[in-house]
Amino acid sequence: MKIIIVDDDSLILKSLELMLSKEDDIEVIGTAQNGQQAFDLCENKQPHVVLMDIRMPEVDGIQATRLIKKKYPHIKIMMLTTFQDKQNIQLALQAGAEGYLLKTDKISSIAEKLRIISSGVAVLDTEVLNKLTSTEIPNIEKLTPREKEIFELVSQGLTNREISQQLFLSEGTVRNVVSVIIEKMEVKNRTQLSLMARS
Repeated sequence: MKIIIVDDDSLILKSLELMLSKEDDIEVIGTAQNGQQAFDLCENKQPHVVLMDIRMPEVDGIQATRLIKKKYPHIKIMMLTTFQDKQNIQLALQAGAEGYLLKTDKISSIAEKLRIISSGVAVLDTEVLNKLTSTEIPNIEKLTPREKEIFELVSQGLTNREISQQLFLSEGTVRNVVSVIIEKMEVKNRTQLSLMARS
């Protein structure tokens, strides 16, 4: 099985390459430190599986997964990350990833799961599966009643101006509250916040 490893942490990259190269049936044919490099490697080397980090400079792992799966749907992608929040898991799977593992997994376990995903079976870490099937919306209890109200309106696709008009607040106030909500909900931006609210 030919694999590419993608991670912006050179130490993790080298460790994974070293350990996985010891497996008889796994050949590491390339490494990359961002999503664009991963896409370029896929074009040139056509791996069976890409082991993909999420947070990376330039093009992150979710964007890269989307690009790779669009052009090379036969290439399997296994996310390997420290992020186990529902939002990142959903975004990765929506982008086309067939697997989602955590970096706390043992290397021997990762190798076995790469074999499984290569055979066409989806693989999710147990913690990831629990998170994905949980109906709880994380951190929502941290929101004040006003923030929950605005969170609900964001989920309906309203702009700051529309929310301000509906709640009789200034647009600047709504913008500030949305920033606070984004921070409390531990997402990167309004788009992710909206997706979380709809989940």
